[in-house]
Amino acid sequence: MEIWRQVAAKIIDGGFQSSEPAAAVAAQFGGEDRVYPSSIHLNGQCGAFLMRQKGKKSLVLVAQNADSQLYKDFIGSNAEEVSGRPVKIAALDSHNATALRRWFSFTSPTGFGRAGISMGLGDRLGLASPGHLQAIKGTQIRPVLAQQSIRELNLTHRTYTDVLDAASWAVFQEGYHLGFGADGDHLKKPEEVKMALDLGYSMITLDCSEKIDNSIDAKSAAEVMDEYARLPGDIRKRLEQDYVGKIIELAGSKISFDAETLARIVLTYGAAMAYTQEIYAEFIKPQDGKLDFELSIDETATPTTLAAHYFVATELVKMGIVVTSVAPRFIGEFQKAIDYIGDLGRFEEEFRVHAAIADLFGYRLSVHSGSDKFAVYPVIGRYTKGRVHVKTAGTNWLEALRVICRKEPDLFRRICSLAVKRFPDAAKFYHVTTDLSKVPEFVKLPNKDLEQMLEQPDARQLLHITYGYILTDQDAAGRYVCRGEFFAALEKWEDEYALVLQEHIGKHIRLLTS
Repeated sequence: MEIWRQVAAKIIDGGFQSSEPAAAVAAQFGGEDRVYPSSIHLNGQCGAFLMRQKGKKSLVLVAQNADSQLYKDFIGSNAEEVSGRPVKIAALDSHNATALRRWFSFTSPTGFGRAGISMGLGDRLGLASPGHLQAIKGTQIRPVLAQQSIRELNLTHRTYTDVLDAASWAVFQEGYHLGFGADGDHLKKPEEVKMALDLGYSMITLDCSEKIDNSIDAKSAAEVMDEYARLPGDIRKRLEQDYVGKIIELAGSKISFDAETLARIVLTYGAAMAYTQEIYAEFIKPQDGKLDFELSIDETATPTTLAAHYFVATELVKMGIVVTSVAPRFIGEFQKAIDYIGDLGRFEEEFRVHAAIADLFGYRLSVHSGSDKFAVYPVIGRYTKGRVHVKTAGTNWLEALRVICRKEPDLFRRICSLAVKRFPDAAKFYHVTTDLSKVPEFVKLPNKDLEQMLEQPDARQLLHITYGYILTDQDAAGRYVCRGEFFAALEKWEDEYALVLQEHIGKHIRLLTS
């Protein structure tokens, strides 16, 4: 008898009341064909669980009778009855994901508010979230599983619906009932915000980079004051009364504003603040506090000064805008896929005050591009004291490549070759300092040494930023160059992928919370 039939029979024998006997049967089997024990959920009238058969995952529903509304809401094919009960095999598609969120509320995203530690664990592949959930098990970390920027979606040919659905299925598979977030990450346009909200996303990260004037920092004092003088007089009067000459003492440091400092900050961030107010009034405030709202000011040419952070926080309050988190740009380099580059002492000195500003105004700091920034994690944990959001999403892609490297070395070499070919195109989207001359000669490396490509910083960045081309490039005949084999390998080595994610994300968590 097939495994899933044995599990369904145990559900029926137990009168649809207890999942334990069925889970015990499922736990006896692994490998290619399996039922995921933690996915077994019952409501007294219907049982539902996930299985994998011949490399493909499906939802299995077994009901007391076919009139069960839960049973009818899922679209699938009717299988042969088990013990006289109707059984349906349903695809993990968007329609069924919507039904899943309707009937199993824990598979819908939720906001986390201004307290606690949350971690953005966005999954570019739709396969990483089970491993992420296993990694946070037993920790205080709250997971934001669905987290992708529009840029990432365009590069991987996915949609916001795909991302949310994958997170919901993963939560169901792992039986995770503690709540997860879904972040509309780095959204810039009103229509993007509306799209994410319409889909049920629980967090909006508003990226104001297109409204921030990065030219101000390079202008002379005279140029700045001349441009500032062209602002309406009543606005200037209010700003000068509120800030000029003011000294704020926080965390052992003093933040002060003279006329030029204020003018530079106002000219740099003024349009961004006005735009934030528009987005908040139209989309965020009507959610009545149920939504996490993050303001991203980290996509700038220069770090966010302490005075600028204090100004932004103060103006948010004056405009009646409630944010759950703010993402400044910190000093040093937060480049993709590698550790922090910069003066750790100076980082700590400034981060301490950034954290104090966030505490003063009641929101959490958010650290973007946090993947593999191990050098600064102890500092982040020390000064945020359990109130922080860290985005770590990107390098789960590199951990997928680690599995390919170990299990399918020839495919990994082909991926490396494509990455080198496409690096000039990918580098247009990211700020990296990759030196291709330092990348190991992967063609010549023996299999046992091939993992050097995932340890050497330049090679890591090479493989990290070229993910979109690796996943979507096609040959002259329109066939994917690597995509099919890549996903087939990860599906085959599902358990190995979960294990490397547990180790990788676990290191982030240990450093952040120790």
